[in-house]
Amino acid sequence: MMFNGYNEELVQLIKSWLQEDVGSGDITTRTTIPAGHESKGIIHVKEAGVICGLPVAELVFEVVDPSLRFTAKVQDGQAVSKGTVIAEVEGSTHAILTGERLALNLMQRLSGIATRTAAFVEELDGLKTRLVDTRKTTPGHRMLEKYAVRVGGGANHRFGLYDAVMIKDNHIKGAGGILQAVGRARANIPHTMTIEVETESLEQVEEALAAGADIIMLDNMAPDLMKEAVRRIKTKAPHVKTEASGNVTLETIRGIAESGVDVISVGRLTYSFNSLDISLDLNARKEGTLS
Repeated sequence: MMFNGYNEELVQLIKSWLQEDVGSGDITTRTTIPAGHESKGIIHVKEAGVICGLPVAELVFEVVDPSLRFTAKVQDGQAVSKGTVIAEVEGSTHAILTGERLALNLMQRLSGIATRTAAFVEELDGLKTRLVDTRKTTPGHRMLEKYAVRVGGGANHRFGLYDAVMIKDNHIKGAGGILQAVGRARANIPHTMTIEVETESLEQVEEALAAGADIIMLDNMAPDLMKEAVRRIKTKAPHVKTEASGNVTLETIRGIAESGVDVISVGRLTYSFNSLDISLDLNARKEGTLS
């Protein structure tokens, strides 16, 4: 799977992250390693997982020093075993060490998200239900974290507050009810935009159906209640999509999917995961001279 997020926005983010880490310069590398010293950095995993972020790491090293040569040995989305060499970067030792931490940090987090997503997707094997993420992402990293979910086999929910209407409990309270909220939204959005309504009871499900919601979220419903909600929705409005959400775990996701919901959204894909352990080891190639 290719990374499709190479754009000026990402370049600027990488520059700001490097500035946070490097500041006025990598003083340790600059004072201990001769200028002109060259190395090959071997990037390998210290535990099994699904790799994600190789093109991002390549871009980090390119921003640090365009002359660095980055070679991926596997592809994003590939499951690897402990000890696998996933990439090499060759050239200026100064540049490699300056970009090392940021490149590894990003790959570790993105691979962790992809690995966790893949575990959830595996639990849905054989079922039609799709796994999607949420907006519970790290500020400034949403583009990358949602990419990692796709790499892990999941799909993306709305990207932000601007690309779909999602009417939740507080919107319902503020609008005075589901019917009022949906009606006002429908009158003020393009005909191509969908409206999703969060529901917590069968009564609210009926209200959302009557209001003409395109997607009905079943939030934190017990399995039997969710199954009945799906039955009612599909009987009365087969075109309306159903989404389950709320405290979904690896242990509960399959049972939730067996209720017949079209989509399950899981926030913990991007906020509760373990970063994959990835390291870079240098293989010195050529000595230079101190500047």
